[in-house]
Amino acid sequence: MPEQSRFEAHFEECFGAMPLVAILRGIQPREAVAVGEALVAAGITILEVPLNSPDPLDSIARLARAVGDRASVGAGTVLEPEQVDAVFEAGGQIVVSPNCDAAVIRRTRARGMVSLPGCLTPSEAFAALKSGAHAVKLFPGELVTPGVAKAMAAVLPKKTRLLVVGGVSADSLKDWRGGPVQGFGIGSSLYKPGVTPDEVGRRARALTDAIRGFADPDGDARGLPKGGGQDGSEER
Repeated sequence: MPEQSRFEAHFEECFGAMPLVAILRGIQPREAVAVGEALVAAGITILEVPLNSPDPLDSIARLARAVGDRASVGAGTVLEPEQVDAVFEAGGQIVVSPNCDAAVIRRTRARGMVSLPGCLTPSEAFAALKSGAHAVKLFPGELVTPGVAKAMAAVLPKKTRLLVVGGVSADSLKDWRGGPVQGFGIGSSLYKPGVTPDEVGRRARALTDAIRGFADPDGDARGLPKGGGQDGSEER
């Protein structure tokens, strides 16, 4: 097994502590640090700035400087390998995409960064894993049910990590209890332009409390499955 990069190790630490990705779409550089600090204080330590936000690389750079030792910071809506390079130069550690692009995944791995591509079908998920993705982002989450996630997990390699992104809130997290999904990307129910850092912190605490409420003796401390893609079926 290849040795983990420092970005991979940091992501694993952050994800293990709290499997939530804060999606900060539309954030402005001037508010990035205050929002980032509020999230980290509430226990969410994976922060994504989509590249279709205003001056996203500036926001990523500011977050990396301010909380990069306590949080895994990176970009979303990464569509081209050249964008991976720009995110790396800004101090980003993770690359999140809405789609499955092998060139983006390979460039991310070459940079020692964490790859989280978007997939909606088993074919896309297998292609992502073959290219080196660290996890499969089920997107858009509004189209994914717990049953769909379980069916996909049944055919994917057993250690595949699944995250649902889209349509997730503190109230709906309970619907995923006991299934193969290990993490969640949270967007507008956590942050959108105009929401103050104090309010972001309050929403983040509601989400982290909901995750900690996943009490399941067969899972880990968060009540989530110990491995991705496991529902008792054999790997196929």
